[in-house]
Order: sequence, then C-alpha cells, then structure tokens
Amino acid sequence: MGATRYRITILDTGELYSCPGSVSVLKAMAQLGRKGIPSGCHGGGCGVCKVQVVSGEIETLPMSRTHVSEAEEQAGLALACRCYPGSDISLKVIGKMQKAVKRHYGFV
Repeated sequence: MGATRYRITILDTGELYSCPGSVSVLKAMAQLGRKGIPSGCHGGGCGVCKVQVVSGEIETLPMSRTHVSEAEEQAGLALACRCYPGSDISLKVIGKMQKAVKRHYGFV
C-alpha cells in the first residue's frame, strides 16, 4: 500500500477517480465527494460497499466473512472500505444498495 495514485473506474456509473495505494477505494471516493459506491460503516462490518473487482490488483484488510466468503474473495469480491488499489482497477457495485446507486445515476 503505497503513495502511487491509481485510476478507479466504477463500471456501473462510468465514474473515474484517483486513489492513492495507501487509501481505501471507498475513502478516496468519499473524500472527492463522489457517491458511486454505497457507503456504510467504513469498517468492514456492514457489507454495504461490496464490489467486484473486474480488472486490476487490490490488497485487502481483513473483511467480515458474513459479507465476503473466502470463495468470493478469490473471485474478486471485496468490501471497498477494506481494499486498496495495487494498480488501476475497474469494479462493479454489488452490495445491498446497488440499485439505489444506479437509480441516482439514472441507470435503473
């Protein structure tokens, strides 16, 4: 988790933003005032910010297995509040509030 900045693409909304490797994907988005990924507890416990990393590399902090199983993690699923980019990444929102985000951006 370094200071290099990476481009994050939210495929659901087309949003792009920059994220340092030392900041979680969710925190960087929130600091910019963006809302493409639903936000909850910011601590890995609620599962609201669940995403699927479609391309790129991430590092993750421990996540609640209630929300992300080991098999899901191996398939690229993570909680945005617990993942840090290791490269440019593209992701899809799959958490509980996915429809609300898409509706906000006019995609539902």
